[in-house]
Amino acid sequence: GLVLGDGPSLRDGAVVVSDDGTVRDVGQASDVLPRHAGLPVTRVEGVIFPGLVNAHTHLELSALASSAPPGLGFSAWAKAMLGERMRTSRETSLRATSDAVRELSRLGTVAVGDVGNGLSSAAFLVERGIVGALFHEVFGSVRETVMSRVRALEEEARGVTAFEQGLAWSPSPHTLHTTHPDAVRALLALARSRGARASLHLAEHAAEREALEHGRGAMVEFLEAMGVPKGAFEWPGKGPIAYADELGALAPDVLLVHLADANDHELERVARANARVVVCPRSNMWIEGLVPRLGHMLAHGLRPALGTDSLASSPSLDVLEEARSLRECFPDVPVDVLLQMATWNGAEALGISGMGRIVKGARPGLFAVRCDVSGRPSDALLDAWQAPRERLDCKRTK
Repeated sequence: GLVLGDGPSLRDGAVVVSDDGTVRDVGQASDVLPRHAGLPVTRVEGVIFPGLVNAHTHLELSALASSAPPGLGFSAWAKAMLGERMRTSRETSLRATSDAVRELSRLGTVAVGDVGNGLSSAAFLVERGIVGALFHEVFGSVRETVMSRVRALEEEARGVTAFEQGLAWSPSPHTLHTTHPDAVRALLALARSRGARASLHLAEHAAEREALEHGRGAMVEFLEAMGVPKGAFEWPGKGPIAYADELGALAPDVLLVHLADANDHELERVARANARVVVCPRSNMWIEGLVPRLGHMLAHGLRPALGTDSLASSPSLDVLEEARSLRECFPDVPVDVLLQMATWNGAEALGISGMGRIVKGARPGLFAVRCDVSGRPSDALLDAWQAPRERLDCKRTK
């Protein structure tokens, strides 16, 4: 079976690739094989699929697995996670980051959108040949302090050679309730000046909305407990989507991550703006017991990508497990659509045109899972998610 990434899967499919991994032909085996008679053939009893795209993760938090139990709510989860982070040495953190990147590679991940307060994952990703975006995240409510951080970013990034090897560097605001609005605008402008896409956590939970709309609630109390002075910036008195629009963040070059608390009207507004969306269902379920409104997103024409978020809020870095969780929650959504979220939608969100789908001219990286394919290949792939994922290097694979 062949999972294409951008359309319905094929039983008895075939794909022809050149020596450098470029797809030369793809389709039903009965059509493809006669066009390439004489080439060696590798037959796979199972499912072939394009390399996976994890469009939102925090690799630098990989040492914090099990740092907070499920169901705490965001502010309590963040307090527990940050406390553990402060107790974790840099050596331990770097070792865990390296291990996490190795695991991504084992899972068949070829591209990531990695969010971090630094650039510690870059060398590990380059070593494994994983491309994508490094979203260098900034937050801070005191204008003078956070604007100083923004100005320092470009100088810091110049010393990182990884960006020449398939990893785009992008300054990005953390959230709208933890980042001064002037810094949000400046970070978006800086990313755009470099032709890069930015990332923004948005409408992740109800406490975020309560802070933005009313200037009160659990997140406001959490920020004050963390030392943010009252009145550092004026709460906008509007919801997260409207505020994002006001600050210029509702745009095709910004990845809006989570939207688990977004209502139907707000999702429609996001769709009208043609903004990129990334959902991390297992993280939302772990922290808040929320599930993104996938049916509404799809109904409005959104094409959400999948991310795992960090190991501090998700049991693994496997986007196929994210797709499995969505299959359980939304049984009416075609499985090919869920797999598209783990492949082509992620590549599109990150601006990587040559990955995420098996189509002529692309270089998606081909992987295989050996399994029974008596039904749809897409279902077979999710059912066999625990099986080894084998990277294929051959001129023709069926």
